[in-house]
Amino acid sequence: MTFAKTLLAGALLAVLGNAQAAVTADEAKQLGSRLTRVGAETGANADGTIPAYTGGLTTAPASFKPGTSIRPDPFASEKPRLTITAKNMAQYEGQLTVGARALLKKYPNYRIDVYPTHRTVALPDRVLDNTAANATRASTKDGGLGISGAIGGYPFPIPKSGYEAMWNHLLRYVGVASNFKYDNWNVDSSGTPALATSGKLFVEYPYYDPAAAKPAEETDVYFRTKIFYNAPARRAGEALMAVDVVNPFKRPRRAWLYLPGQRRVKLAPDISYDTPNPGTAGSATYDDAWLFNGSMDRYDFKLVGKKEMLVPYNTYRLTYAKKAAEVTTPQFVNPDLVRWELHRVWVVEATLKPGKRHIYAKRTFYLDEDSWTALAADQYDANGRLYRASFAHMSPSYDTRTPNAETQVFYDLTSGVYNISFLMGPYDGIRYTNPLPVNQWSPDALAGAGVR
Repeated sequence: MTFAKTLLAGALLAVLGNAQAAVTADEAKQLGSRLTRVGAETGANADGTIPAYTGGLTTAPASFKPGTSIRPDPFASEKPRLTITAKNMAQYEGQLTVGARALLKKYPNYRIDVYPTHRTVALPDRVLDNTAANATRASTKDGGLGISGAIGGYPFPIPKSGYEAMWNHLLRYVGVASNFKYDNWNVDSSGTPALATSGKLFVEYPYYDPAAAKPAEETDVYFRTKIFYNAPARRAGEALMAVDVVNPFKRPRRAWLYLPGQRRVKLAPDISYDTPNPGTAGSATYDDAWLFNGSMDRYDFKLVGKKEMLVPYNTYRLTYAKKAAEVTTPQFVNPDLVRWELHRVWVVEATLKPGKRHIYAKRTFYLDEDSWTALAADQYDANGRLYRASFAHMSPSYDTRTPNAETQVFYDLTSGVYNISFLMGPYDGIRYTNPLPVNQWSPDALAGAGVR
C-alpha cells in the first residue's frame, strides 16, 4: 500500500511538473495578421460596433502637457450612443457582466452610459515582438501555477487554458516601473464616504526589464510592490511590501509590513489570498487587487472563450477626477464619470478546488483582448450567490504606450458598501520611471521610509 501511494504521488508530481506545450508554428502565424501580436482579433466585429485594431492611441490630445502625468480625456466631446438602465437592461443582457446586471437591478438610479468603442491600447514594439516569440517558446508548469520560456512579453497570446489566460493578466504590461499617490474611499450603505487609506504606491515588473536576454527562471521576481501609508491617522507611517516570483509553486509570495508603533519590520504571510485588505477597509481581499493577483493554486481556472461585453474603457474622467466628492456618490460611483464601451474579452471561470479555502467559491474574470487586463470580475459566495462585483477602469497612457487600469471599484452586494481604490486624480497621476535601486526593495528599507 505504501509503495502504491508513493508511486501514485510520484506520477502526480510528474504530471504537474510537465510543461504544457506552446502553440505550433502554424498557429503562431496568425499573430500579426488575423490576430494582433498579443492575440487580439485585428478585424472589426460584424456590425462595426467594435472597430478594427490600428495600433492604438499614440498621439496625445492638444490639451496634454508633456512632462505631466495628468492625461486629459481624448474623447471628452463624445456623447453616449445609448444608456442602459433597469428598464431596458434585458435588451442588452448578453453584453453585461453578472455584476453589472446585479447593480442595475439593485439600484434603480444606476445606469451604464455606453460610448463609441476606441481600441486605444498601444504597446512598445519590444513587448509586441517578445509576445509573438513567446507563443512558441513559453509553457506552463506545475499544473499551470508556473511558467517557463517567456521573455519580456505576454507569454500566451493564443491561450489554450484558463491558467494561460490568467498568466497573461498577471504579466500584463504596465511599464517596467511606476508610482503614484492615491486615495482609497469607502462609501457605506447610507451613502456616507470615508477615506479608507491614502498613500504612495510603487510597482515594478522586473520581467519587463529591457536588458533581460533569457527566459525568466522559476524563482525570478516578476512583480514587486510597496506602499507607504500617510492616512488615516491610525495607519500613518505604515509600509507594506510584497514580491511574487515566476513560479509560486517553488517559492510563495513574500511580504513584509512595517508598523511604526512597534518600530520593526515583520514578515506578513497573510498579505495574500482572501485576507481582508485594510487598504479597502476590508471591503475587498488582498487578491482582489487589480481584480486578481498572486498565486492561482486555490482555484481551477477554465477558459470559457471570448465574448463581446460592455466594460469600463477610456475612463479618463474617472481616473483623473480631481475631487473625490464628485466620484463617491451614494450607492455607486458617479455614472457621469464612468465611460463604458463594447470590447471583446476573454472569459475565465475560477472554481475553488476541493479542500481549498477562500471566501469566494467561484470567480469570473473578463480580460480585455487588447491588453489582457482584467476589467471586470464577479465573485460568488459558498452558496453560489453573487457576493461582490469588481471593475478596473482602463485609461491607457497614450504618451508612453502603456495600458493603465489602476483605478478599481469593488461593490459588496450584500452589505451595500463600495470601495474605489487608487483614485489618483487629486494628486499627480501615474508616473512611469526607472526602477528603484535594488537596496530599496529590502525589508529594512521599509523601516527607513515608513515614518510618522
